[in-house]
Amino acid sequence: MTTHAVLATVADRSGMLYGLTKVLADHRANITHVDIHNEPSSRIYFELELDDVPLAAVLGDLQKVQGVISVTETPSFAGIYGKRIIVMGGGAQVGLVAMGAISEADRHNIRGERISVDTIPLVGEQALAAAVRSVGRLPRARILVLAGSIMGGEIADAIDEVQKSGLYVISLNMAGSVPDAADLVVTDPVQAGVMAVMAVADTASFDLMRQLKKRY
Repeated sequence: MTTHAVLATVADRSGMLYGLTKVLADHRANITHVDIHNEPSSRIYFELELDDVPLAAVLGDLQKVQGVISVTETPSFAGIYGKRIIVMGGGAQVGLVAMGAISEADRHNIRGERISVDTIPLVGEQALAAAVRSVGRLPRARILVLAGSIMGGEIADAIDEVQKSGLYVISLNMAGSVPDAADLVVTDPVQAGVMAVMAVADTASFDLMRQLKKRY
């Protein structure tokens, strides 16, 4: 099957998503990702797989749906932004982790990788636990780095949940139960960012599976 990304600009009214997905279903397309944007205009982005169906035919039928303004093929998020590293916690620690991750990602992206770094300074057990759980629903998120001085309780429970979905978690060496729940504990925040990138980069030789439950 061939993979494609399609962006449809549509009228802001009910039934648009149904009309588009019906066309894709008629062409036996496997939809792998959907994203909806309402500003500045209503746009629906699809990533899909097609089996022996010309994309031009699919685009033509999508354009015929009532309310569709335009339909174009576009580069996929995976091809532009690639694998995502999520960093959250205290602002100072998040900044240092991001510095290491961005510097290391630059080295690998120059060699053809696509790795992006997302950050959110955030405090509070409930807020952090909710944010950790949401990472499991983010597209292309590969690894989470928790940066702070004390985290535990429900945050550790949230880590257990997202790990079951295949997400790896790196923690700074801090007080609380989060380091015990994390896959890897790193004391230096800059090094934590570097190791997060190396863990997901195909152009690196670092194997996180061989470092599970270790502390540095």
